[in-house]
Amino acid sequence: MHVNALAALALSLATSVAADTTTVIDAKSNRGTWEGWGTSLAWWARRFGDRDDLADIFFTTKATAWQGASLPGLGFNIVRHNAGACSWNAVDGESMVVSPKMMLSRQIEGHWVDWKSSDPASSSWKWDVDAKQRGMMQKAKSRGANRFELFSNSPMWWMCKNHNPSGAADGGENIQSWNLGDHAVYMATIAKYAKDNWGVTFETVEPFNEPTANWWKADGTQEGCHISVPTQATIIKALRAELDKRGLSSMAIAASDESYYDQAVATWNGLGDALNLVTRINVHGYQYDKGARDKLAAQALGKGQRLWNSEYGENDATGERLVSNMLLDFRWLKPTGWVYWQVLDGGGWGVIDADNEAGTLGPANQKYFAFAQFTRHIREGMRILDGGADNVVAAYDVKNSKLVIVAINWGAAQYLNFDLSKFAQASTNGAKVTRWRTQIGSGGDRYVQASDTVMNGTKFWSWFEPKMVQTFEVGNVKL
Repeated sequence: MHVNALAALALSLATSVAADTTTVIDAKSNRGTWEGWGTSLAWWARRFGDRDDLADIFFTTKATAWQGASLPGLGFNIVRHNAGACSWNAVDGESMVVSPKMMLSRQIEGHWVDWKSSDPASSSWKWDVDAKQRGMMQKAKSRGANRFELFSNSPMWWMCKNHNPSGAADGGENIQSWNLGDHAVYMATIAKYAKDNWGVTFETVEPFNEPTANWWKADGTQEGCHISVPTQATIIKALRAELDKRGLSSMAIAASDESYYDQAVATWNGLGDALNLVTRINVHGYQYDKGARDKLAAQALGKGQRLWNSEYGENDATGERLVSNMLLDFRWLKPTGWVYWQVLDGGGWGVIDADNEAGTLGPANQKYFAFAQFTRHIREGMRILDGGADNVVAAYDVKNSKLVIVAINWGAAQYLNFDLSKFAQASTNGAKVTRWRTQIGSGGDRYVQASDTVMNGTKFWSWFEPKMVQTFEVGNVKL
C-alpha cells in the first residue's frame, strides 16, 4: 500500500511538474530554408588536406576515432576554397614581398604567377600548385559536400601596389588601378578551370575578404587587401562580365565578406547598381555580440538576396562564445548558411587543436561538441522557425515531419519547457523525444544522447544545468 502511494505521488509530480521557463515555438514563422554549415579551407587544408580522417570528421556525420576519442562528424556541406595570392617566382626582376609576420602556412599558392599572359594554358598559370587544399575539396565533395564557394583574401601579389599580399604600409587600398579587371579575370579563370578540370562547380565567387577593414598592412600576419567600396563595385561588374564570357552565367557573385555587420550595412548602401549583380550577401561574425544584424537582414530581405555568415571564429575553446553568437545570428541576422573559419587551429581558434605551421594535431575541444549540437541536427533543406526566445533555435524537416530544437540555459539550473501547441500536430502524447547534451566549459558532457524525455500533451521539458546546450528531435510534427 505504501509503495503504491509513493508511485502515485511520483506519477502526479511527473505529470504536473512546471518548468522554470516556457518557450512557445512559432509554427507559422519562416526564416528561410537552411542551406548548410561549412568551413573555409585555406590554411588548415594547405597543411592537412590529404587526411581522410579529417575529411570524415568535418564532412560526414559518422563517428571517427580521433586522439583516443570517438568524434561525431559535423556533417558540413559547404566548402569555401581560397584562391591564393602568393607565388615565389621572379618576373622581370620583381617578386613577392612577404610580411615578416606571415607564416608560410598562411601563404596560399596562387595560380596566375605573372602578368605575361591571361591564357590559362600558358606558362603564366600554374595549375599543379596548392594540391592539398584542392585535395580536401575533392574529399569533401566525395563525402557529400554540395555547396562550393571560391573566395579571395587578396589579389595576386603582382596586382598589389607594393607586391605585398598582406596589405599596404598604411592599410589603404593596395590593388593597382590597372589590375581591377585582372583580379576579375583571375577569379573567373579559376572558376572555369575548376569546373572543367576539377569537377567542382562553384555556386558562388567572392572576390573580396573584409575589404573595408583598415588592418590589412604590409607587416600583417595573413593575406589581406583593403578595397574601397567604389573599387568593389568596379570589380563586381568586371567579374560578372568575365564569368559570363566563360559560359558561367549561372555562377553567382557573393559579396562583400565584411568583418562586421555594420561594415556590411555601409558597403551594401554604397555599392550602387553593382548590388544588382550580387546574389548573396556574405558577412563575417567578428563583431560578435555587437552590430546591426537586423539592419543587414532587412537589406537582404528587401533586395531578395540570400544571406550567409560566411566566416566566424574566436579563441574560446569552451564553446560559450560560439553558441552565444550563433544564437544572435539565428535570432537577428537570419542567415541560411553558416561557416566556421579554420576548424583546425591553435589557441582555441579551431574546434580541433592544431598547429598548421608545425603540422601537429591535438584533441577536439568542448567547442567542437557544442558546434555538433547544431550542425548534426539543423540540416540542409530544413525550414528555420522562430524559436520563441533568444536562447532557442528551431528548424522543421518537412520531408520527415520532424522538429529540431536547440537551446541553451544561460541561467541557474532549471527546467526548460517547450510548447508546441501552435503546430497543427504536436507529435503525440507520450512520444519519445530524443535529446543530446553538451556542457559548455572546459569539461563535462560532450554530445551525450538520452532517451528519457517524452511529450506531455503538446509540451515537453528537460533539465538544464547552467550553460548546458541541448538538442531535441521531435517526430510526427505537422505545421
